[in-house]
Amino acid sequence: MISPLFSFTGIIVQDDEDHYSALCPELDIASWGPTLETAKSALLEAATLHLEGAFEDGLPYLRPIPPEDDPRQTADAVVEVFRL
Repeated sequence: MISPLFSFTGIIVQDDEDHYSALCPELDIASWGPTLETAKSALLEAATLHLEGAFEDGLPYLRPIPPEDDPRQTADAVVEVFRL
C-alpha cells in the first residue's frame, strides 16, 4: 500500500441546520458547504489550491493555528474529525 505524501487533519463543525464549516488546522484554511460531504470536498479543493500555490511561489505551506483557537478545543458543534 502506498502511503500519502501529505496527511492533514480535517474538522467539520455544524454551523446551523443548513451549513457545515470544514477546517484544516495545520494549513489554517477553511471552507463550507450545505452538506457534510460538500464541506469535506470543498476543504480538499481548498487544501489542494493552497499547497499548489505555496509550492509554486516557494512559500511555507504550514500555518498552524494556536491551540486556543483549535475548534476541537473550543467548538461544541464538532461533527467529525478525519484525515485529509
